[in-house]
Amino acid sequence: MNNFHSFRAAWRSQWRWLIPGIGVKRWLGLLLFGGLLAGLGLAYLLVDVYRSGLAPAFVAPATLQFIPRLWRAVLFGGLGVAIMLFAVAQLNRTLLAPFVRPGQSVADAVSEHRRRGRGPKIVAIGGGTGLSILLRGLKAHTSNLTAIVTVADDGGSSGRLRRSLGVLPPGDFRNCIAALADDEALTTQLFQYRFGADQDLGGHSFGNLFITAMAEVTGSFESALLESSRVLAIQGRVLPSTLRDVTLIGELVLDGEAERVSRVAGESRITLTPGAIRRVYLEPEDAPAYPESIRAILDADLIVLGPGSLYTSLIPNLLVHDLAEAIRASRAVKVYVCNTATQPGETDGYSVLDHVTAIESHTWPGLFSYILANSRQVGALHPNLQWVRLDPPVNGTRRLIPADLADPEHPWRHDTVKLANAVVNLLNVPDSNLQFSNDLTT
Repeated sequence: MNNFHSFRAAWRSQWRWLIPGIGVKRWLGLLLFGGLLAGLGLAYLLVDVYRSGLAPAFVAPATLQFIPRLWRAVLFGGLGVAIMLFAVAQLNRTLLAPFVRPGQSVADAVSEHRRRGRGPKIVAIGGGTGLSILLRGLKAHTSNLTAIVTVADDGGSSGRLRRSLGVLPPGDFRNCIAALADDEALTTQLFQYRFGADQDLGGHSFGNLFITAMAEVTGSFESALLESSRVLAIQGRVLPSTLRDVTLIGELVLDGEAERVSRVAGESRITLTPGAIRRVYLEPEDAPAYPESIRAILDADLIVLGPGSLYTSLIPNLLVHDLAEAIRASRAVKVYVCNTATQPGETDGYSVLDHVTAIESHTWPGLFSYILANSRQVGALHPNLQWVRLDPPVNGTRRLIPADLADPEHPWRHDTVKLANAVVNLLNVPDSNLQFSNDLTT
C-alpha cells in the first residue's frame, strides 16, 4: 500500500511539469517534435535499406514485421516518447539536484521557483534581527525581494571591522543574506558562525569576515554583497541605504527636563546612555541614497518598514533624505510593522502611536498609511520589557491593523510566518475586507 501511495505521489509530481506558466511545455513539445523529425529520417533510411534487400535476416523480426503496420507505429512511437520523457526527467534531476531540497522533486522546485518569480515586488527596510524575521517569511511568497539595510551600526563585530578596516558594517547585511538563503542549512550556518571569545577572532562572525574580505577582493562593498548573495543563492537582494560612512547622533533629554539635552554619537552608545531619546540624525546629514535602493522603492508594489529598533535600525534609513523622498513618492502600498514589545533605553513605555509619532517627526505625517501591530499580548516577557500598547482609532491618513503576530515561544518577537502572511495580505485583500481598528489619534 505504501508503495502504491509513493508511486501515485511520484506520478502526480511529474504531472506538475504541465502546469501553465512553468515554462517547460514549449521546450518539451519542441524536443518531441525534433525527435519525431529524427525518427522520420531514420525510418526513411531503414525502409530504403529494407526494400533494397541489403538488410540482415534478423531485421524483420526485430522490427516486428509480423504485426500490422499501424500497431507497429503506435508501439514504437509510444515506447520512444516514454524513453525520451524518462531521459529528460533523469537529466533534469541530475543537473538540478544541487538546487533541490531533500524530499522535493525537480518539478516541484521549478514550479515553486516560477511561482515566487511572479510574486509581488516587496521592499523591506530596517536592520537588526527584526528585518531578518520578516525576510525569512516573505521569501516563501516572492523572490522579488529587496532588503534595504541601515549602515549606522557601530557595535560588536561590525563596529570593530568598521573602525579597523574602514568598511561599512556588515552584520545586518549578513543576517539578511542568511535569512534570504534558499536553504538555510550548512552553508548558512557557516555564514552565521561566531568565533568564541577565547580565540584571536573572538566575537567576529564568519559572515562578517567573508563580506569584509570580499569587499577587499572586489573593490567595493556593494560588489561584496552581490557576490556573497550568490554564494548562498538568496531569494532577492540586500542593499545599503547609503554607501557613505555615516554616524548616528542621538539627542537625549536628561531627567525629563527639555532644556537638558545630551548629544551622544554612535548607534551602540545611544541606548546605553541614560535619558529619553528626543531625536536622532546622521552626520553627515546629506548622505546620498544608494541608487539601486531608490530604484527598488519606486518600482515596488509593497514597502515595509520594520520590525526593528525604532531609533537605531529603522529611522536611520529614513534619515537618508533621498530614500525618504522616494518612499513618499512611491505608489506602493506602505506599511509600518510595529514591535510587539518595548526596548529598554529606546522605547520604554511607548505605545503604537508613540512609535508612529517618532517616525513622522523625523519624516512626514502619513508616510506609512498602514500600521500593523500585534494584538496577541499573551506570554511572559523579560523583566525590562513591556507590551507595546495598542492605541485607540485612526485619523483618516493611517490605519491600524491589529493581528496575531507574536511568536508563541518568544512573544517579544514576531512569528516569521504570521508576519509575512499579514504583510502580503495587504496586497491580496481589498481595503473593504481588511479588519481595521480605530484610527490612531494624534
